[in-house]
Amino acid sequence: QVQLVESGGGLVQAGGSLRLSCAASGNIFSINRMGWHRQAPGKQRELVARITGGGATFYADSVKGRFTIARDNAKNTMYLQMNSLKPEDAAVYYCRALTNGYSYWGQGTQVTVSS
Repeated sequence: QVQLVESGGGLVQAGGSLRLSCAASGNIFSINRMGWHRQAPGKQRELVARITGGGATFYADSVKGRFTIARDNAKNTMYLQMNSLKPEDAAVYYCRALTNGYSYWGQGTQVTVSS
């Protein structure tokens, strides 16, 4: 079992920045990849960024150049640095961890971007 707790969401003006954190606990050594997803009202949940244990990253086209995903293995924490935020980035952001055959989700953290 893996437990994930997100933090760092909030209200920010367009053009501003936020840093999300995802603290992992439990059987963390089983985690292969971690990622951030988001879901806006009335829309499907979508992948924002992901990172492997080796540090390889992937970003959705909509956030490339603005968001940075990082992982601190010593702190068992993953981050999402979000810069140049746009109103369309507003959503609930979820942390996800993938192990061999299992997927774990955090409870989500709300990001609101005012124009």
